[in-house]
Amino acid sequence: MIAIVCPGQGSQTPGFLAPWLELPGLRDQLTALSEAAEVDLVAHGTTSDEDTIKDTAVAQPLLVGAGLLALRALGGGSSSTDAVPSSGVLAGHSVGEVTAAAAAGVLSEADAMRFVALRGRSMAEASAATPTGMSAVLGGDPGAVLATIGRHLLTPANVNGAGQVVAAGSLPALDELAADPPPRARVVPLKVAGAFHTHYMAPAADALRAAAADHDVSDPGVTLVSNRDGQVVTDGREVLDRLVAQVSNPVRWDLCMERFTTLGVTAIIELPPAGTLVGLAKRALKGVELLALKSPDDLDAARTLITEHSA
Repeated sequence: MIAIVCPGQGSQTPGFLAPWLELPGLRDQLTALSEAAEVDLVAHGTTSDEDTIKDTAVAQPLLVGAGLLALRALGGGSSSTDAVPSSGVLAGHSVGEVTAAAAAGVLSEADAMRFVALRGRSMAEASAATPTGMSAVLGGDPGAVLATIGRHLLTPANVNGAGQVVAAGSLPALDELAADPPPRARVVPLKVAGAFHTHYMAPAADALRAAAADHDVSDPGVTLVSNRDGQVVTDGREVLDRLVAQVSNPVRWDLCMERFTTLGVTAIIELPPAGTLVGLAKRALKGVELLALKSPDDLDAARTLITEHSA
């Protein structure tokens, strides 16, 4: 069984979409996604500098646009949904779950871009309201790591598995965590705008909840795994409700990977900008074949993997 996974914010690099736009039709496709998001994804994916594409309001629609573009190229069809076999599995980390929802047919590509553009703007605004941040906690005993994060009044915003938890909250509390880390663990500050997936993002969730009522949804056409709890969600409206709620609640990628095991996933393809999620899977999912779809040069290998691991 093949799983296609969609990365979250932080993995984008300047110019990473340039080679994709050399493929027939993809520049026009990205232009259409840009119009829906009201963000110039062509410029941001090709010529914008590192600081520009780190801006939350830019990064989030850029990541979803990149995933939809790669899916279009992978499937060779008129829609991102054409790339995913009916027996396949989809999941996304943080904002990548918006990509997964569109690829599963829950949201149209245009609605997904409108949703993620609002998500990015609203989370940027919430981040600006209060100085907050995030730090990766690497290694250590999982129980001790979570206990130490809680003791410092922080939130385990991303429980990623493979010895990686991301703590989020106030900057003074993150400084205290760095000075008093869990035993046998390292604390690495992350260059992000704020404490994503915590109560600090509640205003962003409220804005998305109000807008979500205007989106038409369909039930997923393939198996869609939620990053809230690793559960398979089959109702389109519930998928959208979970997309809203995850903005201010933790991401449990560890539970997504556990679900891949119970579903019988034998291969994973990560959409661009790829690398982070297959890195976690390499440590947590032994024996699963992995492919990071970084550029069009990887498309043939990805198609072969889909053919070999589709029931």
